[in-house]
Amino acid sequence: MISSKQAKIEGLVYFLAFVACIPLANWMIGHVGTVCVPQGPCLVPVWPWGPGAKPLMAPSGVLMIGLALVLRDLVQRRLGRGVTLGAIVAGAALSGAVAPPQLLVASTAAFLLSELADFAVYTPLQSRGLVLAVLASSVVGLVADSILFLWLAFGSLDYVAGQIMGKLWMVLLALPFIHWIRKRELST
Repeated sequence: MISSKQAKIEGLVYFLAFVACIPLANWMIGHVGTVCVPQGPCLVPVWPWGPGAKPLMAPSGVLMIGLALVLRDLVQRRLGRGVTLGAIVAGAALSGAVAPPQLLVASTAAFLLSELADFAVYTPLQSRGLVLAVLASSVVGLVADSILFLWLAFGSLDYVAGQIMGKLWMVLLALPFIHWIRKRELST
């Protein structure tokens, strides 16, 4: 078992990383990608096969949103439900503050509701296994975020596959770290 002090320090690191994902996602959309659409987002390939025999693309910011879902679970594990709910509200406010004006409502609402969905799934599952809880809650959160954001921002779900796949990659890449955390908890 890790010490209470160590848990709080780790929780603070996870909290700060969670909050940092929000402005980083917004910055990446305009600055990081293999293709940057004029007056639009910068895109990254998220799957080799997509429409027209081209790779499936998504705005680069989706990578940070996928990571934020995992970090939210770690904040809850280390700092508890109350701090986590506060982090979700603060994250939604920050999302609204840094989102481009035309995406303010979509960004804020999608972040708030997807993180609350993640919270609702993670909370009862966390006692059954950390990796399972993180995977299941993140998948629910990333699907909710993708659908809600696209619908509110553009009234269309045309790019939902890329959104989901981009976020899912970050969740899957985080799972070995989540497994390591759980293994470390059990060994000490």
